[in-house]
Amino acid sequence: MVALPSVAVAASPDPVRVLLIDDSVVTRVVVARVVDAMAGHVVHAAVSSVEAALGLLAHNAVDLILLDLNLPGMDGLSGLPVLAQAAPASRIMVLSSDCIDGSPAALHARSLGAVATFAKPASAAMAGRFADELTAAIHRAMEPGEDGSAVGDAFDVVAIGASTGGIHALPPLLDAIPAAFDVPILITQHLPESFTPYFAKQLERLAARPVDVARDGLRLRRGRVILAPGDAHMRVVQAPDGAAIRLDRTPSATGCMPSVDPMFESIARLFGPRALGIVLSGMGRDGLQGAGAIRAAGGVVAAQNQATSVVWGMPRAVTEAGLTLAIGTPAQLGQFIARGQRPA
Repeated sequence: MVALPSVAVAASPDPVRVLLIDDSVVTRVVVARVVDAMAGHVVHAAVSSVEAALGLLAHNAVDLILLDLNLPGMDGLSGLPVLAQAAPASRIMVLSSDCIDGSPAALHARSLGAVATFAKPASAAMAGRFADELTAAIHRAMEPGEDGSAVGDAFDVVAIGASTGGIHALPPLLDAIPAAFDVPILITQHLPESFTPYFAKQLERLAARPVDVARDGLRLRRGRVILAPGDAHMRVVQAPDGAAIRLDRTPSATGCMPSVDPMFESIARLFGPRALGIVLSGMGRDGLQGAGAIRAAGGVVAAQNQATSVVWGMPRAVTEAGLTLAIGTPAQLGQFIARGQRPA
């Protein structure tokens, strides 16, 4: 039995029920010992696959799920949103050797709803310091308001930038956002001016909410989408009654018209830490400068992953610059937007 430090926890008649999902017998045994040694915590079950966990969750409630990523059958990243749907009241903490802080796997797990990630060492190192650190991480994950995310209304605006391949990425992204999500959404998609009105009507059907082509003075309104016109950049400025659109036809550094950078830069200036920028498939580096402004203002930037991008140019630029706090497929990014979560 490993020795654990004494950690004060709030008194409660009901223990924190933990479900452990890991295909390693050694890991299940060691982690179960750590959890069972924690005051007010109990391992409700330990299983080797997501499929087994789903069967258990159909008839049992748990408070915390400790999830490995490298699993037989459905892998942990694929299973994370499925588990979240099966157990919406449970917190999910990813426990995997792939989840070193700042790694793509850790960022991806957080974008899918994990409240925390923890880098699991080799089996031989699962003693002493590992037990202490895991204990502290579990306590942090279960503390109200200290789970690494601000849920619900963490953002006041969502701005999406896209180019080549963006037309294919937007449908699954928008389809994943429920009608109840009413934060204003701005979209700059590189398109010819003549095609923009037609594309706006397509988006309106996909988003199941009104879509306006941007014009000077148009107010940002909850529950609506604004699409940049094909012949001007879309900026957001302060207005007496809120925020409004200002069109700008100044040539951009990237040569794009419209450009994602002015949109991103303007929401960073106006909304600061409550701005969310999403970079979808596209050629070149448009959006990189604006994404830097969002991050400098305390906001969040997320990007489409390489596997689903038609051209991984724009998403790659912001990812390799270290600006993205979440990455994923278009559908996963839509889920991320809908949850309103802010990764730590």
